[in-house]
Amino acid sequence: MSSDEPGTTPFHSVQASFSKFQRQYQQTLDRWTPHVFQRWLSTLFLLALFMLRIVLSQGWYIDGLAIYLLNLLLAFLQPKFDPSLEDDLLADEIEEGGDQSVPVLPSQRDDEFRPFVRRLPEWQFWLSATRATLISLFCTVSEVFDVPVYWPILVVYFCVLFALTMRRQIQHMIKYKYIPFDIGRKARYGGSK
Repeated sequence: MSSDEPGTTPFHSVQASFSKFQRQYQQTLDRWTPHVFQRWLSTLFLLALFMLRIVLSQGWYIDGLAIYLLNLLLAFLQPKFDPSLEDDLLADEIEEGGDQSVPVLPSQRDDEFRPFVRRLPEWQFWLSATRATLISLFCTVSEVFDVPVYWPILVVYFCVLFALTMRRQIQHMIKYKYIPFDIGRKARYGGSK
């Protein structure tokens, strides 16, 4: 058997191994998909492990984990189709002399039902948060990422950033009258009352 035959090169075997690993990884993720509570519990455990690692190592680990998680949370709370952006686009089109008879989405209580579609779905939120936590936990092993800083400034910065962004997000939710969570009684169809 010669090494010139297709499929016997070292690159092909590495590629086959990588494909096998990718399939196994995807199968594992697919098995975890319906277990929402357990997934988030495991992510909270990883976050607690990360905090414990920082406390025990007594390091000055600067990580963007908190800011990244805040960014993910904001994307999770925002609608996929932002009404403020749609209003701006409609106003720009009218200013440019465009068609003014563009159909407007329902905005009254008696109008058509529109479900809340998130900019970042829950699955992607969980997966990104878990990956970021694992990477941050891995970074605590190396002293390359142990940069001395005055930590109270970072805590105040995060608190101010959190307060301002959440205030803006809540004002946006009030202005456009949407709630990003399923609160209240679920509607049941086809059953007796």
